[in-house]
Amino acid sequence: MNTANRNTIWAGIFVDELKKLGLDSVCIAPGSRSTPLAVAFAESGIRIYTHSDERSASYFALGLARASRKPVALVCTSGTAAANFFPAIIEANYSEVPLLVLTADRPAEMRESGANQTIDQLKLFGDHVRWFVDVPAPEANFSKHLLRYLQTLAARAMETSQSPLAGAVHLNFQFRKPLEPIDVPADRPAWMDEALLSALATAPAQLTFSRPKLFPTQEQTDFLVKKISSSPRGLIVCGPRCPAGDLPAQLTKLASKLGYPILADALSGLRFGNHVNENFLGGYDTFLPSDLRPQVVLRFGDVPTSNALCDYLDSLDDVPQIHISDVQRWRDDRFRVMHSMWCDPLSLCETLLNESDLQPNPQDPNWLPAWKGLEDKVWNEVTALRTEPAFEGGILSDVLEQLPAGNGLFVANSLPVRHLDQFAQPSQKPIRIFANRGASGIDGTLSSALGAAAHLPGLVFVTGDTSFYHDMNGLLAISRCGIRATIIVINNDGGGIFQRLPISKFEPPFTELFTAPHGLTFEHAAKLYGIDYVCIERKSLSSALEKSLASEKSTVIEIPSDAVKFEALRKNLSQRVKMNL
Repeated sequence: MNTANRNTIWAGIFVDELKKLGLDSVCIAPGSRSTPLAVAFAESGIRIYTHSDERSASYFALGLARASRKPVALVCTSGTAAANFFPAIIEANYSEVPLLVLTADRPAEMRESGANQTIDQLKLFGDHVRWFVDVPAPEANFSKHLLRYLQTLAARAMETSQSPLAGAVHLNFQFRKPLEPIDVPADRPAWMDEALLSALATAPAQLTFSRPKLFPTQEQTDFLVKKISSSPRGLIVCGPRCPAGDLPAQLTKLASKLGYPILADALSGLRFGNHVNENFLGGYDTFLPSDLRPQVVLRFGDVPTSNALCDYLDSLDDVPQIHISDVQRWRDDRFRVMHSMWCDPLSLCETLLNESDLQPNPQDPNWLPAWKGLEDKVWNEVTALRTEPAFEGGILSDVLEQLPAGNGLFVANSLPVRHLDQFAQPSQKPIRIFANRGASGIDGTLSSALGAAAHLPGLVFVTGDTSFYHDMNGLLAISRCGIRATIIVINNDGGGIFQRLPISKFEPPFTELFTAPHGLTFEHAAKLYGIDYVCIERKSLSSALEKSLASEKSTVIEIPSDAVKFEALRKNLSQRVKMNL
């Protein structure tokens, strides 16, 4: 630990405690007021990712935390630097990603004084963070009580970012000059000697936490057994961000036992993996609504990506919809859930599987085959459409077929994530899927994908041109942070998603105000950052992707597309499938 002055000691104690608690990554945007924190991280051995742009830094941290499922720290100087973190913190809030946001600040006496680069940073991020602390400026010769305060603060921040609901924690550190490790002997606490420093370095963390597991009660189990036993036609809906671990395998066993289809969102964590069997459906966006009406719906995860599925669930008047989650957060924007069950989903599945008398009575042998018949029709039509050059929706299917098992795929808003959800068939190949679908903005998706690629080298990012343009600053992370990724840019010259809206029939103002064509291609952006680039037709994606995945360098693969032609093909697909039902 650097003991030059009160600031280096203060920051060093805090950062060392974070390392003991398992923090292994930090994203730092250079600045002056944050010098003590930057120096402490540099001396800690924690992996540092440096970013010149605070917004890119925050989204990179978000992607890294999402992929690693561990908190990542963010450091910036005072003033508007911290404000650039805000969009990523909003996303972290709604997508429940753990971040430690460490902003530097002027000391209290400089606030509201006209001091340069000084803004009101108190509770800057409002209710979008799980906890805010205005950390006082360190004193000379501070007490052991304050030593324990810092250690406890680090532990509480780490824990609060993860439990009971993951998200960002904001700690605002006040520092007076000198900010650099200039020697000020009078600053050192009287109790701090070499023996104590050695003991601090080897001691375990001052404070640790243990978390409860919300096992289902007998009342909850009995309630579900009763509902399922009287419902031979049941449905399981898995929205985004279902729990990982053993849940996919256990939920698959439960669905097989009950004869219930699983409608698995592409972001659920269940559509791709070796647990996938005949119960899994992914083509529902194309064939819903249908005449198939369940008697009960078991829901896991967040609100589904598919608007067609949300409309279908909304149409099920008087059908009990039961949502199972271990966090108390509402996840039903149509307000159709009739019973919210707060317990651990995995424990509930395991408990139900051990219920010997759990069986729909009587079983309906035609229920699952009816759903599978619709599903097969969708994939037959999609397979035929994939030969069409204008079928933009086939790009994600092409990528998934080529990705090696265990690889990561990050998809941007607005169209790519919808393409994935509608056109990616369930598969036993394990692929980790990521998207910023908490607040669902297009900002920062490139940086988030590169952050995820820091944990999963070789990750593929599929984005639209507008999302890519919105975050081109993030490309610097590829060389600066040693990232290897493939970036596929579907360039339909503007906001292709708006072709799905009624406003597309009103011209003007549709083109100028909504699609907002830009006329850009991205060869020069790739060249600026030293990234390989190729512009291809969709039919050449396979060979370009194969080359990129084998390369040690990152590559931008640009695919020109026509949003109007694609939307016509997509609508025609739905019409053909529904006509043949």
